[in-house]
Amino acid sequence: MSSPNFLLYGANGYTGALIARLAVQRGLRPILAGRNPNKVEPLSIELGLEYRGFTLEDRATVDEALADVAVVLHCAGPFSQTSQPMVAGCLRTKTHYLDITGEVAVFEAIAAQDAEAKAAGVMLLPGVGFDVVPSDCLAAHLKARLPSATWLALGFQAVGRMSRGTATTMVEAQHRGGLVRRGGVLTPVPVAWKTRIIDFGQGALEATTIPWGDVSTAFYSTGILDIEVYAAFPASTRRAMVASRYLSWLLGLPAVQSFQKRLIQNQPPGPTATERAQGRSLLWGEVKDDSGKEVVSRLQGPEGYTLTAMTATAIVEKVLAGQVAVGFQTPSLVYGADFILEIEGVMREDLD
Repeated sequence: MSSPNFLLYGANGYTGALIARLAVQRGLRPILAGRNPNKVEPLSIELGLEYRGFTLEDRATVDEALADVAVVLHCAGPFSQTSQPMVAGCLRTKTHYLDITGEVAVFEAIAAQDAEAKAAGVMLLPGVGFDVVPSDCLAAHLKARLPSATWLALGFQAVGRMSRGTATTMVEAQHRGGLVRRGGVLTPVPVAWKTRIIDFGQGALEATTIPWGDVSTAFYSTGILDIEVYAAFPASTRRAMVASRYLSWLLGLPAVQSFQKRLIQNQPPGPTATERAQGRSLLWGEVKDDSGKEVVSRLQGPEGYTLTAMTATAIVEKVLAGQVAVGFQTPSLVYGADFILEIEGVMREDLD
């Protein structure tokens, strides 16, 4: 590899800054980068790190910025707009690619470039944060417990507030409906298509289907053809999700989305340090086979943004140490189902 350092693009964002600070605490020296150098510079001064400002529209500029780094950790969303030019740059410069996306369309677009990545000797590993490391590792663990599994359900309860970036991504996707995987094929379904009772470890809750990234990634990690993902929401949120089925034409209008995004920008960047310390991530998974046999496992760990910083930094360390597999990958395919247990504060339990 060309360099022991990595480039952190989107370092001035809420999650990017968390990752930058944790990386420095762990002895890494990331090169901070973003579209606007004036927004990246203050963090670079605070942490004593090199910084670069460049946009993703110009190929030559991207290639120059990536020429001397071994791996990019891409944290600048919305990834539906930014991942393609960054992946293309990584393929041209033979730079390993990581990101923190949770968007199904992004996972699928990157998976389609598997052959190109193998030809370039590059690993493309999207989803190295809370989307989707813990759930992906849980899915792989469940498949190992029941190798005959043909059906997978995953669920999570995120205890804590979301960042402006996450909220913006949700606004951009709110009119697109839900997704599940049926017979190996991504299949559109209505928003909040199913609701079921799930015990994430702190009592039974109602959870509803969402188009979470594992609808894409768990298929590659486990080979299971039928996949659903659930999330626990308050009743008022579930009602709003159901109502959005009939307002998708309105929610997709540029003027409506712009108005919602302006409201989001008036909110705090994300959870405070105290809120993150008090929050938890609770995950549940279930697999079944055609005979009716089923097994259930659960995970609990730090709050989602804290967990994202921890898993993303841990994976960067592994890549810099040469632990890579070229082509499109998922976290569990490269580092195993037990990788998540290497993260401080994560516990897993198996249920009969």
